[in-house]
Amino acid sequence: MRKAPQQARSREMVERIVAAGRTVLVERGYDAFSTNRVATVAGVSPGSLYQYFPDKAAILAVVIDRYWEEVAERVAASLADRIGAFGPSMVRDTADALLTALEADRELLRVVAEELPIQRSKERRAALERRVRELAATYLAARPDLTHRPSPAIAAWVVVNAVENLAVRWVLDQPSVVSREQLLDEMVALVGGYLLA
Repeated sequence: MRKAPQQARSREMVERIVAAGRTVLVERGYDAFSTNRVATVAGVSPGSLYQYFPDKAAILAVVIDRYWEEVAERVAASLADRIGAFGPSMVRDTADALLTALEADRELLRVVAEELPIQRSKERRAALERRVRELAATYLAARPDLTHRPSPAIAAWVVVNAVENLAVRWVLDQPSVVSREQLLDEMVALVGGYLLA
């Protein structure tokens, strides 16, 4: 952001701009995303928008950061709540939290995953993966009964990437061949088979 809003009215305007940015991104897509469209949807003048955001990339950065932060918070909370447990229910609950977080805004996920240039969301998505991976590695390190081939960090990388990619593809593709419950069953089998083999 160009400057931080100081007054309540300014903070409220910035929030309207960010919310409008999210709306424009979902409704119009990345290619049609512009500061003028965002200003119109937010009900502010372009000049007011430019006081806080130098360009559309700055608005996109905030929208994408917040989106991945929302997803990360849900998944991290689910994993942290179950740090002392292991078994199919823990894996299922964590995978379910990820699916729920991704389903909460399927259209924004579609734009972020399929329309944005890779460099726009890669760093932010990597930050989410890193956060969840660190929690998973800590969890695995505390569980010597689980296989860590060859280390908790590597096992966490494999599990987090496998589950995340399955979840994203399922949410975006909505395949008729596998229901949500069946996907959760398969994720439990995949993670359990890998960690307990």
